[in-house]
Formats: sequence, C-alpha cells, structure tokens
Amino acid sequence: MTAPVYLVDDDAAVRDALSLLLSTVGVDVRTFPGPENFLSALPKLDPGCLILDIRMPAISGLKLQERLTASGVAWPTVVISGHGDIEACRKAFRNGAIDFLSKPVDEQDLIDAIQKGQMALDRTAEADAERREAVALLAGLTQREREVLSFVARGFATREIAGALGVSPRTVESHRAAIGAKLGTTSPAEMARLWIEVGNGP
Repeated sequence: MTAPVYLVDDDAAVRDALSLLLSTVGVDVRTFPGPENFLSALPKLDPGCLILDIRMPAISGLKLQERLTASGVAWPTVVISGHGDIEACRKAFRNGAIDFLSKPVDEQDLIDAIQKGQMALDRTAEADAERREAVALLAGLTQREREVLSFVARGFATREIAGALGVSPRTVESHRAAIGAKLGTTSPAEMARLWIEVGNGP
C-alpha cells in the first residue's frame, strides 16, 4: 500500500490500536486527535485514505467529510462508529464513503477497506495522468486544428467538416494528418477521447 492513511479519532486508545494494526501491514499511517488538527495539516498532506470516527466533539466525522467534499477533497473515506447509527451510515455513503465499520473494528474488514481506497486512489492518479498527457498533446495544435478536431470528436466526416469550415476536403485531410501526427493516433475514437479528456464537450 503506497498512499498514506490519515486516521482522525478523538479516542487515543483507538488511534493507537488502529495505527499499530495498519503499520504492521506496511501502511504509512498518520493520526490526528480531531478534525481541527487534520484540517490544519491538510494543505501539506499528500492524497491518501481517510479513516474518520463518526462522533467527535466540535466537528463530527460526517461534518468533516462534508467539508472536505465541498472543498474538492475527494479522498477515499472509511467511516467508523461505536454506535449502530443507520442514518449516519446512509449520510456517510451519500457523502462518498467507501465503507462504514462498527467499533470494535474488525481488523480484516479495515485492511480490506483501506485496500479498496488505495485502488480508488490509483485509478484517480491514472486518470489525472491521462488528462495531463491529453492537455499537453492538445496544446501543440493550432487553432484551426483544434476546430477540425472538435468536429472529428463529434463524428463529422471530412466533407461535412469542409462544408462547415468553408474549406476543401483536401485541406481538412491535411489538418487531420497533422492532428494525427501530433496526437500520435489517426483513430477518430482516440482523438475524440483525448478531446473529451481535457473537458471539452463531444
């Protein structure tokens, strides 16, 4: 497990026990006695998995989860609770929790949940890398090539693009060849994927 795990719980005994458990399976775990401490450290933290106690003074685990979601921090979150609160469980999942565990936490359930979170982080990192690559590739296109690509992404044929832009089909083919060379693909489907990847509409 490569991404760090951040454990936020006001119960020192729980923090110590879960931290020891996770460290024995190679998890880089950092503990926080409350949401305020975690929020103060957040700007300097690398993306990771969160383990949040649902009931803490001042700011509950659910409130912290809501705050993070509102600020664009969508890290995989495991919510733990000493109370069988079904409504709180529902809220946690609505806020994007990947699992909800009751105290005393089953060791294997927690490890499985953290592994699920690590996989989600890996997928996010992979998607971010693909998007950065697409942005870099499209940055090399001229304005006219971007116009042609936008039509290609919407499924327009060469003659239709030529008619829309008021140029000859031969000119469009020339632009498509240049686009293919710069993007490293002549596949219309792959061109469309790259175009949409950077946030453009199809």
